[in-house]
Amino acid sequence: MAQFIRLHPADNVVIALADLGAGTAVEGATLPPVTLPRPVPRGHKIAVRAIGTGEKVIRYGQIIGEASAPIGPGDHVHSHNLGMGAHTQDYAFASEHHPQPVAGAREFQGYHRFDGKVGTRNYLGILTSVNCSGSVAKFIAEAVEKAGWLADFPNIDGVVPIVHGTGCGMSGKDEGYETLHRTLQGWARNPNFGGVIMAGLGCEVMQVASLVGPDKLRGDGNFRHMTIQDMGGTRRSVERGVAMLRELAVDVNKIARKPAGLEHLVVGMQCGGSDGYSGITANPALGHASDLLVAHGGTTILSETPEIYGAEHLLTRRAVSAEVGQKIVARIKWWEDYTAKLGGEMDNNPSPGNKRGGLTTILEKSLGAVAKGGTAPLTQVYKFAEPVTERGFVYMDSPGYDPCSVTGQVASGSNLIVFTTGRGSVSGYKPVPCIKVATNTEMYDRMSEDMDINAGDMITGVTLEQKGREIFESFIATASGAKTKSEDLGFGGAEFVPWAMGAVM
Repeated sequence: MAQFIRLHPADNVVIALADLGAGTAVEGATLPPVTLPRPVPRGHKIAVRAIGTGEKVIRYGQIIGEASAPIGPGDHVHSHNLGMGAHTQDYAFASEHHPQPVAGAREFQGYHRFDGKVGTRNYLGILTSVNCSGSVAKFIAEAVEKAGWLADFPNIDGVVPIVHGTGCGMSGKDEGYETLHRTLQGWARNPNFGGVIMAGLGCEVMQVASLVGPDKLRGDGNFRHMTIQDMGGTRRSVERGVAMLRELAVDVNKIARKPAGLEHLVVGMQCGGSDGYSGITANPALGHASDLLVAHGGTTILSETPEIYGAEHLLTRRAVSAEVGQKIVARIKWWEDYTAKLGGEMDNNPSPGNKRGGLTTILEKSLGAVAKGGTAPLTQVYKFAEPVTERGFVYMDSPGYDPCSVTGQVASGSNLIVFTTGRGSVSGYKPVPCIKVATNTEMYDRMSEDMDINAGDMITGVTLEQKGREIFESFIATASGAKTKSEDLGFGGAEFVPWAMGAVM
């Protein structure tokens, strides 16, 4: 196997493909030989020439920071000698917007809903307006499981209690309230729920009546709601909730899988626990799969705004219009202001795990993360949990914290999640299945019970196109009912994490 990989001819660093000891000679057809003065871990950067203090360090053909100390040929390049540095971006709005080719028709087997959307799963949901009703929601789900009648409804995948830590002690009129309101409504309408009940306490800021609104949240009639105070307490609320679910189950069970075009697939794309391989293997492979789905009429959603910071110019250039590109910049500026007000900074990433995997600055991490978006035109930009109405490759603003970001994507309409990881991840997102893609073979082998796809074999010969096609085919299989590893393990009951903005009062 090769010792290193160089990603772009302009790069002044290469990436180690194995743990390399001091004294190792590193050379290639396009590189002068260098000898490592110190060990370099797998996935970390090696300088291919001398880099002076203040000089830009280049990876992916892009600036990832500047040298904070002199760097010699063969030196390990990381936090001890590489910093963020000043940077500016040429947004060149819509200058690289190229129409995507149209592919032939493909189908998956899904659950058709009244509003034209198609689910990849058929769950009953128990949504809560406030943390105070969370235990009752869990009690209802436990009572249904104990009663055993769900076995009489084979087309239903299960009952999911959606519990969170907010809904009260907050302003009723600020951005945080509007975001939570949008999130809860979006989950109630997600096509992977065949029916939903909503449980509130009754006195909270996030009132059930406000969430339900005049349109009753769902036009199919598969929605019920109650407050614990009106029901007369815990026991009566549990009894009523179980009765509501059994009533809904009769109609929800009548819905069976039927063929649906790929235009009905909405895939949320995430990366977490990234490493030095993320931008080489799993993320670009997912980008290729994203392009394939878009070519078939489907939709992919890129998110995690703090983790595109410094690479947003690659998206603004692909925007279908200057207006769409400027929405990305507006979200970046919002985040700069938001973090500054709270005493933070946008370069709070990479995390300790990312750094152990070889990532040094947020610029480097972002360039790898953006690769998940492939090359398709950027058709629209949305706020967190806003309904996605445009097809193609789109962007939804969110924090970089994975459960929170996925929560927004599910609210926006995702019926499938794909998650790339280099350090490993254990999570799932009921009612939406999650495909896990490992960036390196070592971690895939170690955590094979949690990983669905290994992209580490791209280092040893599998092409970008082959791995992208494998991921794309997994979209179709999973959407049609194939279980993911996280589903087999039962994940999805603790990962609903709304974005908690504003003061807690």
